[in-house]
Amino acid sequence: MRLKPEHQRRWDAEQQDEKSDLSPTNSIFMNNRLTPLPLRRIIYHRFIVATFARRWFLAAVHRFIVATFARRWFLAAVHALVSVATLKSGFANRMLTSLLLGPLLSVACVADADDFASKRADVLALGQLTQPPAMIDAEGFERTETIRAIYYDALDYEGRPTKVFAWLGLPSNPSGKVPGIVLVHGGGGTAFRQWVEKWNEKGFAAIAIAHEGQVEHREASRKWAKHQWPGPSRPGHYKDVSKPLQDQWMYHALADTILANSLLRSLPEVDQDKVGVMGVSWGGVITSTVMGIDTRFAFAIPTYGCGKMADVDNHWGAALGDNTFYRQVWDPLHYLPNATMPTLWFSWPQDNHFPLDSQAASYRAMSGEFLVALLPGMRHSTAAAWNPPDSYAFAESVVREGMPWCRQIRTQLNGSSVQFTLSSSKTLEHAVLISTTDTGYTGNRTWIESPASLTRKEDHWVATADLPDHTTSCFVNVESGDLTISSQYVEVQQRP
Repeated sequence: MRLKPEHQRRWDAEQQDEKSDLSPTNSIFMNNRLTPLPLRRIIYHRFIVATFARRWFLAAVHRFIVATFARRWFLAAVHALVSVATLKSGFANRMLTSLLLGPLLSVACVADADDFASKRADVLALGQLTQPPAMIDAEGFERTETIRAIYYDALDYEGRPTKVFAWLGLPSNPSGKVPGIVLVHGGGGTAFRQWVEKWNEKGFAAIAIAHEGQVEHREASRKWAKHQWPGPSRPGHYKDVSKPLQDQWMYHALADTILANSLLRSLPEVDQDKVGVMGVSWGGVITSTVMGIDTRFAFAIPTYGCGKMADVDNHWGAALGDNTFYRQVWDPLHYLPNATMPTLWFSWPQDNHFPLDSQAASYRAMSGEFLVALLPGMRHSTAAAWNPPDSYAFAESVVREGMPWCRQIRTQLNGSSVQFTLSSSKTLEHAVLISTTDTGYTGNRTWIESPASLTRKEDHWVATADLPDHTTSCFVNVESGDLTISSQYVEVQQRP
């Protein structure tokens, strides 16, 4: 078969090129002599030479990786750089781009993972703040023999020294060393003297801290007045994650709480082995984080606040859904496995800020023993948290008896019923099932109370309840006088 004239000319040209490629001028040294290369190797060799001749591209990529290795926008920037190079280059550089893109993105993922791990290690290092900070009296606040306002030294913020305003109180007429508690307010709050006084009445030394540079004094605008040595204020829901870790609000809030523990433990009137922590709302978030960092705490009472909030169907999820730094560094779930102290998770089913499933994920992440108390109708405020007797009874039992007054053994579903088994040093009187047939955010559901049986079997108690039809989630409350203990939160899978 004869080739068409134009095809014949192309064939002749390619044959001439092949002869040229096999000439000595296109050989390389092998075994100390010139050896002709096979055509495929010649083509590959020319491709590599042509590709890597674009040294500016490789050098730019290299400098970019070195300069931005730990930055969160590394992935997007590498992708953009490589895409531009691809568009502006010929076939050889497009091939190089495809070869480089996968490894570069893999390196970026490893870089981000390593960077987040390093950040978490820096957060854990706050647990080393065990030396008591220096403190001075805060002028302009009423002082008694047992309670006073103070400032104590805290970490530097943006290169300048800071202090924390706090109320520090001791119980009247103590006999020997007393237990203690660090009190952490929520959003819009401050260090509350009344909260300290309530714990003093229960026989505890207490320090209530203000972790946004404020004092317990209102300005004309009704905002809390700032003192002259403030650290960072809370910028919404972790909106400062673009700052260096050491200048972020949560970093300072955790440090303030740990330093308050170190200060309280240093007082000669305080038993340093019996100091706990309680936080409300945002203070509960701080508490559920710090309890996995400062393991000196003898007990913890995170109230409302908890971890696993990035995917919640409310303002938290809206703020944190795309916040990778929260997910990788600030979510308390990273630190709760270190928490071994007895803990009371205190809340209510209708809370509009912190859902029961996120709270459950938090207490199940702990290594230590925990109790749950969910009070229907409790409301969401600092006063709503300090008025019920549950937090005081829990703390008293831990520091005086060495264990909580009640201990969960198990919560389990048995077909169409739920069973809650527990032990108690107090007589249990009544049990009730609290359930819902709704779905969605737990604080928006309608919760219904229905009867549950309560029986004593040797050294433990068993509460059992039948589930109403179409139940989607539930828990059991057991009461002893004015105290409430709850089972774990249970989600019920519906049969198709």
